[in-house]
Amino acid sequence: MITLESVTPDELEREAAACGVELPIEQTAVWASYQSEIPGRTPWGAYLVKRDGATVAFLSLIDFETHGYHYLRSLHGPTWIAKPSEAEEREVVEALAKAVHEKDGKVAFLRIDLWYEGDTKPVLSTVPYDQTVVIDVTGGDDAVLARMKRRGRRDVRKALRECPAECADETAQALADFSEYYDVMVETGKRDGFIPAPMSDYSDMIGALGADHCRVFAARIDGRVVAWSIVTVNGTRAVRYYAGMRSEVMRLHVTDKLLYQECCLLGSQGITAYDLMGIGSDFAPSLMGLNEFKTKFTEEVTPVAPGRDVPIKKAFYATLSTVQKVRKSLRK
Repeated sequence: MITLESVTPDELEREAAACGVELPIEQTAVWASYQSEIPGRTPWGAYLVKRDGATVAFLSLIDFETHGYHYLRSLHGPTWIAKPSEAEEREVVEALAKAVHEKDGKVAFLRIDLWYEGDTKPVLSTVPYDQTVVIDVTGGDDAVLARMKRRGRRDVRKALRECPAECADETAQALADFSEYYDVMVETGKRDGFIPAPMSDYSDMIGALGADHCRVFAARIDGRVVAWSIVTVNGTRAVRYYAGMRSEVMRLHVTDKLLYQECCLLGSQGITAYDLMGIGSDFAPSLMGLNEFKTKFTEEVTPVAPGRDVPIKKAFYATLSTVQKVRKSLRK
C-alpha cells in the first residue's frame, strides 16, 4: 500500500541521504528557499512516498500562481530509489492527486515527472524531454576526453589547439554584475528565436543558490565574454542550466573548449556526473537541434522521466487545454 508522509524539505534530504539517494537540486531545501524569493512561487510541501512503511520515493512541490490559477510543480520529482513499475507509479499519482485535492482546493493540476503516461496529460506549456546527456567527469582531464565520441574528441582537441578563448569559473564576477553575460544571452535569443528571461532571473538564481550550488563559467577573447554557462551543483552531480554564445565565434569551437574545461574543473572539485539538460527525441522533436552538439560528448544517451500534467480540477484543466489549442491555431 502506498502512503504519503508530509515532511519538511530538510527532512526530505535527510531521509534521502539515509537511503543513499542524492536528490536533484530541485528537490532540496536550498531550491525551495530560492523559489520562495520568486514572485508567484511558494514552496507547497514535501512528501516521503512509502510502500508498506518503507520509503520508495521523494517529492518536493512548488506552488506556481499564474494567470489567476495555481498549479504544483515538482521538477525531477518524484525521485525514486529504484525505477517504479507502471502500476506503482500510477498508485503514487492517484495518492498524490487525492492528497493535494484534500489539502488545497486552489490547485488546478500537478506537473510532475513520470516514466509512464497513464491517465496524465502532455504539459500545457514548456518543453519536457525524455532523454539527456550525462557526462562522466571522473578520472581526470584525459579520461573525460577519452570517453567522448570520436567527433567530440576531434572537436575538443581542435579547440584546445586553435581556439583563442580563455575559460574560467567567473561566479564571483557574474554575481557582482551580470550585464556582460546577459548581453550574450540576448544575442543568443535573437539568433535562436527565443526571448530570454529578465536579467534579474539569472542573477537572482546565482545569488540565491550561492557558489556552493551555482557556478558561472565563461569564455573570453581579448577580455570580452563570448560564451558562458550557468551550472547548478548538488552533491556529486552538476547540471548545465543555461548557456549563451556570441554569433561571431560560432566557428571557433569556443563552446567545445568551454564545455570541456567545465567538465575538467567540475571533476577536479569532486563532481562525478555532468548533465547537459535534455536533448531531442520523438517525444521532444523541437529539441533535435541540440543533439549534434550535446551527443558528441558521450557515447550514451540517458533516459529520464519527462514532465506530465495531472489534472485536479478536470473541467478547468480541459478549458485551459482548449484555450491553448486555440492560441496555437491562431499562431499558424
